[in-house]
Amino acid sequence: MEKIEHIGIAVKDLTVSNLLFEKLLGVASYKMEEVVSEGVRTSFFKSGPNKIELLEATNENSPIAKYIEKKGEGVHHVAFAVNDLDYEIKRLEGEGFTILPGFPKNGADHKRVAFLHPKGTNGVLVELCQEIQENEG
Repeated sequence: MEKIEHIGIAVKDLTVSNLLFEKLLGVASYKMEEVVSEGVRTSFFKSGPNKIELLEATNENSPIAKYIEKKGEGVHHVAFAVNDLDYEIKRLEGEGFTILPGFPKNGADHKRVAFLHPKGTNGVLVELCQEIQENEG
């Protein structure tokens, strides 16, 4: 794994949270995007080399809606950048980690992603993300 790619934060209201993080970080969101397959709308912020992803549910069945219902707003996941997602998935499965069903798939911010089940990572939802190259579609 190369580095922490971003920290994902589940929020109830993206508009309100965007204003809060603009004040907190002193910069505007550089990208907003909807991932229909996951029922989520995202907003990305940069602070130096670090990125924050705010996640708002677009329907009550989305993973973010279920997370907020259970735990409230807050840190949802930590994402790590990887060079070869397929290799990392095989390596981590070999180490006993469980990849959540339905992954890998295309996610927000031009990334291909997979998630590790939090039961095997001390309760932390871990995302692995690889930049999609132009020729990968």
